Amino acid sequence: MKELMHNYEKEKTKLNELGQESLAKGIPLSANETVLAQSRRVDELITRFYIQRMVKKGQGDR
Repeated sequence: MKELMHNYEKEKTKLNELGQESLAKGIPLSANETVLAQSRRVDELITRFYIQRMVKKGQGDR
C-alpha cells in the first residue's frame, strides 16, 4: 500500500504541475487533454487505494 501511496503522490504532483502550466498558458483545464489524462491516472490510483483498503478492512473483520 505504501508503493501505491507513493505513486499517487507522484502522479498528483505531476497533475498539479500540468494544471499550473495549462493555466499559465491560458488553456482551460477542461480543454487540455494532457491534464485530463493525468487526472484519470490519479482517479485510478485513488480507486485502487480505496479497493485495497476495503479488502484489507474486510480481512480484518474475520
